[in-house]
Amino acid sequence: MNKTRILSSIDVGSSKVAVLIGQQSEASGKINILGASSLPSVGIRKSQIVNIEEASDCIIKTVEAAERMAGLAVGKILVSVGGTHISSQNSHGVVAVANPEGEIVSDDVRRAIEAARAISLPSSREILHVIPRTFTVDSQQGVADPIGMSGVRLEVETHIITGSTTALKNLSKCVAEIGADIGDLVFSGIASATAVLTETEKELGVVLLDIGGGTTSLVIFLENAPCYSAVLPVGAKNVTNDLAIGLRLSLDGAEKLKIALSEKKEEIMKKDEKGAADEIDLAQLGIFEETKQVSRKTLVEGIIKPRLNEIFSLVAAEIQKSGFAGLTPSGVVLTGGGALTQGAVEACRRNLSLPVRIGIPNGVSGLVDDILNPAFAASIGLLQYGFKGGEERSERIFLPKFGDFSQKIPIKGLFGKISSFIKSFLP
Repeated sequence: MNKTRILSSIDVGSSKVAVLIGQQSEASGKINILGASSLPSVGIRKSQIVNIEEASDCIIKTVEAAERMAGLAVGKILVSVGGTHISSQNSHGVVAVANPEGEIVSDDVRRAIEAARAISLPSSREILHVIPRTFTVDSQQGVADPIGMSGVRLEVETHIITGSTTALKNLSKCVAEIGADIGDLVFSGIASATAVLTETEKELGVVLLDIGGGTTSLVIFLENAPCYSAVLPVGAKNVTNDLAIGLRLSLDGAEKLKIALSEKKEEIMKKDEKGAADEIDLAQLGIFEETKQVSRKTLVEGIIKPRLNEIFSLVAAEIQKSGFAGLTPSGVVLTGGGALTQGAVEACRRNLSLPVRIGIPNGVSGLVDDILNPAFAASIGLLQYGFKGGEERSERIFLPKFGDFSQKIPIKGLFGKISSFIKSFLP
């Protein structure tokens, strides 16, 4: 009998909360989307919870909509983590091989990664991922998988991604209101990379930019592993705000206009006497405000382009700061809803002087008509990450961070030890 696995993903973003329920056949390994839903974010700003009650209600409503579509309840859940509290560093771990006469086993690898994990962190920060980049067996560098090899000394280079303990606890608390089992918290940049990057791009060197509503996640890959991760406090909502201020429109009207421009709707353009389409009729977009018509050239060149240039100049500065500038011949992959903004590809290419493409998630089937676009890259990537066993691969030890359950774990263990100690004296 063909067994299947069910997994759910929740992408808690600045502009929307998206929930996917996926099923994977163990025989074929293909992921089938059974349910999908998304709602505008409430109680969330720049990918961080600012109102727990509102955010919880928004997440519950989105999950219920996905459950109705799928006809089943969410099971194990993977949750995306974003926000400017995310930071990263690279660490080095060294251990002696337990059986130098034999071969390196998975326990040796685990001990090496644990050694690399032992970094000094303030109490306000928590490790999200410890991702092995490359191994060294004795003096042989660049080993991708040392298991089965012979050696005495095992070294590992890892990429460690950390986040604010407070932000992670608040996010976990909101998701825990659903009553489902949280499988793992995954950095949204890593999730998006899983969905849109090719193995060749990751091997040669590539920059992933996930442009969300309020933040932009940046991950640099080299030799098939991430080596730098960061989150910038700018996103596509900055463009919407500029349009609203520049044209004296409401934020809803500015968002409609931005989306219409990105979809290149020709029917909204009015042609002038020479037959050139430049004026945009706002009434055709359902925007009934004082401003009736706007020039497309003014929009793109005067408002959108300067803001995009600012965003990508910040990205360029962050890449320089990482120390990996010039090591990414595969260029930049833009994803997230902001990647569809009019002129984003050209602005990115101009500011970073690298080849640029838009990353569209793939590798899933089923109810995918509305989700095979960059805005759902993190949601789809979460499912793929989970089905590939990403929790084990990143070597992250996940403990629930919600409610009294997490507080009971050490107490229960303490009482168990005391009880055993007392029993040892009884006849």
